[in-house]
Amino acid sequence: MAVNREYKATLFTELFSEPGKLRELYNALADTDYGEEIPIEINTLENVFFVDLRNDISFTIDNKHVVLLEHQSTINANMPLRCLLYIARLFEKITDERAIYHEKLLGLPTPEFIVLYNGVNPFPAEKTLKLSDAYKGTEKSIDKFRNLELTVRVVNINPGYNNNLLKKCKTLNGYSSFIERVRSNQKRGNNLQDAMKEAISWGMSQDVLSAFFIEHGTEIRNMIQGTKFNINIAKEVWQEEAREDAIEEFQAVLAEKDAEIADKDIEIADNIAEIANKEAEIVEKDTEIARLEALVAQLQSQN
Repeated sequence: MAVNREYKATLFTELFSEPGKLRELYNALADTDYGEEIPIEINTLENVFFVDLRNDISFTIDNKHVVLLEHQSTINANMPLRCLLYIARLFEKITDERAIYHEKLLGLPTPEFIVLYNGVNPFPAEKTLKLSDAYKGTEKSIDKFRNLELTVRVVNINPGYNNNLLKKCKTLNGYSSFIERVRSNQKRGNNLQDAMKEAISWGMSQDVLSAFFIEHGTEIRNMIQGTKFNINIAKEVWQEEAREDAIEEFQAVLAEKDAEIADKDIEIADNIAEIANKEAEIVEKDTEIARLEALVAQLQSQN
């Protein structure tokens, strides 16, 4: 089976799916020293609802910065426009819909747009992409007329570029080294599947992402085998699971109601038995009274 050719993006997203890893990466990129006490909230828009607009990772750190993080092997010149559309939806998600009608200024986390590039085509260590570069009315200066601007920071994470950044973030350095190892194996004539297998063995022996490989063994095997996420199949599975959960919940409620009914039946039976006993006692009392009345009548007749 063919290896999933989107393995780089898949691996990147999995590696940085934890707040601790994102904090480490952000500290390296922004030259900050946020500790574990600083909260990170991952708020990537789910592809189930936004299938037309994908983003690798977005997160808010310290409730002050919202970071849109992309991994790319090929630079997309339209990334600023994509980020604009994405941040609009993200702000809509994290903002109270009634807040925009308040007269008081609404505080928003500062957006930061970062692309981590590790393609094979030559690219500088760092470059800025601007939304204004796409504007047709170039005769009007954006500085003069204050038109809408959005900038995307593109950082080359291939070995030999931004070494200080890679040293500050062990996870990113490991990712960069692993991808480079896969490429080197391919250059020696290995297919992608064998190249990845060798790179994983190398990483395990050299302590390069070894903890990740151990923890995510099943996902990695699926990735090597070419298993891809199929949204249609996923929806079917989710619907089946929802139906199964609903049936199990209904059966549990039904069993509970049956138990309640059984308890009520027992209680009613006990009450009926008690009534029957009372009626038997009354009959017995009536019989005794009748006997006594007969005896009194007999005595009266003798007198």
